[in-house]
Amino acid sequence: MDFNIAILGGGNLGQAIAIGLLNNSFDPSRLTVTRNKIERLKELESKGINITSNNVEAVETADIIIVAVKPYNITEVLEEIKPALKSSHTLISVVSDYSIEKIYDIVPKDVSVYRAMPNTAIAVQNSVTCIAGDFNTKEFQYVDTIFSALGETVQIKEELMDAATVLGACGIAFILRFMRAMTQGGIEIGFDAVTASRIATQTVKGASELLIQNGNHPEAEIDKVTTPKGCTIAGLNEMEHQGFSAALIKGIKTSFESISK
Repeated sequence: MDFNIAILGGGNLGQAIAIGLLNNSFDPSRLTVTRNKIERLKELESKGINITSNNVEAVETADIIIVAVKPYNITEVLEEIKPALKSSHTLISVVSDYSIEKIYDIVPKDVSVYRAMPNTAIAVQNSVTCIAGDFNTKEFQYVDTIFSALGETVQIKEELMDAATVLGACGIAFILRFMRAMTQGGIEIGFDAVTASRIATQTVKGASELLIQNGNHPEAEIDKVTTPKGCTIAGLNEMEHQGFSAALIKGIKTSFESISK
């Protein structure tokens, strides 16, 4: 990737993107990360990344701009960088609930604008990143190249971006909460915390790989584990009696409703 990238907003997601790029052998000298409290970016600076609190300065040296600020700050940041934007720039917003149309209300119309929604697994090159925008341009190829290097990419219609935020980005927290509960259950049946966590973590990883590599529906893989009168079906049925699937689906819908208000 022989272009310069500026990440405006070095919070958790912005730093995760930066670390993911570094872990994929991106030249740190071509990467700039901004944050008001610049002292919180010292670890990135130690890795050779340029850090600054000046968003305009970062934009002026970049080819691709990733806006990773909080939703309540994006309008201010776009207004700030507007004078520095050129037709050669590609702007990628990873900010939830802020449409491409609203971005174009501020930035010049000749700037290529995309929305992307990764999750924090981007730091270990295992994100799923949903991308919306014009897919028939060379600029999209740049966007896809960046996020494909950091995991899987999915092209979606922009109206599904809120749903992508919930399923892919919030979904990390949902899965981690499940894993925490699985670890706690392991402790209850006799394992120490470290061993229970190790077993739970690898089991989740293995389950994911089964679906990815075999391409099966989850129920097809579940059927391979459940035997008549066995312990697996007994546990599954008890979880369903306690509302496991219903609670998860309701949680996803509640998150979606909260972001869509």
